[in-house]
Amino acid sequence: MNDLQEKRLKALANHHRLQVLCWLKAPTKHFRPQVDGDLVDDGVCALLIEEKLGLAQPTTAQHLKVLVDAGFLVPKRIKKWTFYKRDETALASFTKQLAAQI
Repeated sequence: MNDLQEKRLKALANHHRLQVLCWLKAPTKHFRPQVDGDLVDDGVCALLIEEKLGLAQPTTAQHLKVLVDAGFLVPKRIKKWTFYKRDETALASFTKQLAAQI
């Protein structure tokens, strides 16, 4: 197992981060409409993710950073906000590699 795979496993070892990944799979189902950016095309604003998680901003930001560093989320800046969407290619590649190893 390489460093990236270990980083990805650690990213998934937290229920809040898993929940974010699940919500972002169907963003229009799980998040209210946002002023800037399209939920599907641009991603979900960090503020909406924070609201839904019910955690403080710094804690939410740390969870999102771990998911970005693992390659599972792609951030996009629009105005002063950061929007997040899943990297489906990275997620599929990781699950395929993991299934082959265990």
